Amino acid sequence: MGLALAGATALCLSACAGAPRNPVPLAYENEASVVGMGSARIRYWGDKLPADADAMVKEKWAQVRATRPQMLAKGSRPVVNLLAISGGGADGAFGAGLMNGWTASGKRPEFEVVTGVSTGALTAPFAFLGPRYDPALKEVFTTSTTADIAIAQPVRGLIGGDALSSNAPLARVIASHVTPEFLAEVAAEHRKGRRLLIGTTNLDAQRPVIWDMGQIAMLGTPESLDLFRKVLLASAAIPAVFPPGFVQVSANGATYDEMHVDGGTTREVFLLPTQFTAKTVDAATGVHPIRRVYIIRNGRVAPEWKSVKPRTLSIAGRAVSTLIKNQGIGDLYELFVFAKKNGADYNLAVIPGDFADTSTSAFDPKYMTSLFNLGFKMAQTGYPWKKVPPRLPSPIDTGRAETAEPPVTVRRGAGQTSDATNGVSAPTGASLAASQ
Repeated sequence: MGLALAGATALCLSACAGAPRNPVPLAYENEASVVGMGSARIRYWGDKLPADADAMVKEKWAQVRATRPQMLAKGSRPVVNLLAISGGGADGAFGAGLMNGWTASGKRPEFEVVTGVSTGALTAPFAFLGPRYDPALKEVFTTSTTADIAIAQPVRGLIGGDALSSNAPLARVIASHVTPEFLAEVAAEHRKGRRLLIGTTNLDAQRPVIWDMGQIAMLGTPESLDLFRKVLLASAAIPAVFPPGFVQVSANGATYDEMHVDGGTTREVFLLPTQFTAKTVDAATGVHPIRRVYIIRNGRVAPEWKSVKPRTLSIAGRAVSTLIKNQGIGDLYELFVFAKKNGADYNLAVIPGDFADTSTSAFDPKYMTSLFNLGFKMAQTGYPWKKVPPRLPSPIDTGRAETAEPPVTVRRGAGQTSDATNGVSAPTGASLAASQ
């Protein structure tokens, strides 16, 4: 009996071990190109400015001159609005509501650049294509249940598989919205000089990757449609919870595979490689725009008190969530430094610390609808954008940090409480209208 059980276990472990890999060798990681995409520049490292960055910006402004000449009218400076949407799982309902409410306010601008990570990657294409996709955005973030996103498979994941859940349901949701017609719309906006960028993490390389989704859409092939969907799915693939996305690439005459996971593994929110310097690029292009950065952090930035059980999984789970929260805050600081360096106006939206998380599952439509409605109402009445990241004194402060207020106790459902900072926003102050 013991031998039979051991044999069955060994067989199961072998069957669940997953397909063998052929990862890209370190020596070739910078030259790997995606199979079937030709020579088009569809991606670059997120932690290093591309060598042809100047050429990329010149191409953008050439497209603007050809399709939107009024933006470069003589005697005026073009306004470049950039939108960065973070990860956050079900809390992505906040950003979805904010975008819908922003439209309702009549003050939502068109964004020249939209970026997304994880749940933000699912929001970004809709935000990029504009208000006509607000209903779809609302549907995804108010009606989806956990069953619409994942299928639990813990046994397979624990005995040799690549994840504890299957994200096949989420893949179907993505495919239902990202159609050939949707891709054609993204490509049309790209030709106007607008950019849709999605972040993933190359887990082998431990580096962020920025995918130029408009450039992928421009190819207009079945392979590009498949890659577009795959990138969105990979960006939302929480490591170990969902399976990674494998991208087939070629380098040095051989074919390899890259493992891509949730973009939040390396950055919770991003815009461009931090080496980007507006002054240099503007001098090269002769265009000196006014830049405004808008960041939607689909999460709370204030500490949330919770009694942790003295159990391994409880301790590990709480530690990981704390790590993610503080990593996200660090990313907000990085974007603040980036904006200040490049003379851009910094605007930050976060979930108020006193909004209770009453969810009863990973994706709870009731909670998500409440959060959507919160974001909608805040934006519809004129969102009080924060001008500095958390814990930093506001522009008109004399030194009091935003999180120095007395904490409030927040009811979090099922008898739990959370200790959080009151979600009071800083005054907007004056816009930093400087050239990018």
